[in-house]
Amino acid sequence: MKLSFALAAVAACYAGVAFAEDVAPADVQYTDEGAIAASLSGAAGDAANGKKVMSTKSKGNCVACHAISAMADVPFHGEVGPTLDGVATRWDEAHLRGIVANAKKTYEGTIMPAFYKNDGYIRPGDAYTGKAPTEALTPLLTAQEVEDVVAYLMTLKD
Repeated sequence: MKLSFALAAVAACYAGVAFAEDVAPADVQYTDEGAIAASLSGAAGDAANGKKVMSTKSKGNCVACHAISAMADVPFHGEVGPTLDGVATRWDEAHLRGIVANAKKTYEGTIMPAFYKNDGYIRPGDAYTGKAPTEALTPLLTAQEVEDVVAYLMTLKD
């Protein structure tokens, strides 16, 4: 009887992990330094998809502001933000996750957009119409896309 109960408890734990939901943007727990310790999606990131998100204009488009030598094939690298070469040497995974999700938690005056936030905006707009949105805002990236970007950033070491 005890063995059956123990096996059922273990199975329930695994089921909870398999069906874990994304952490909602409003429920993200940041440290005082802006880091996020745990995965937002409950799953590991995919570095190949993270690279794609970082270079896709309708997604992260990180190269618009940051130079990344490993992505030299992507045109029009920006110089607004710091180079991302060696970023995984400078920051750990939790800090990179926090910076991607909402860089303002680490750098108060940054112009980097919060990629995993859906409220607290000063002047949200409805695309390029100049009007306020009529529906609830959604994050620029999904929880899994944040994890994918972080996985790619973790490959950028000196």
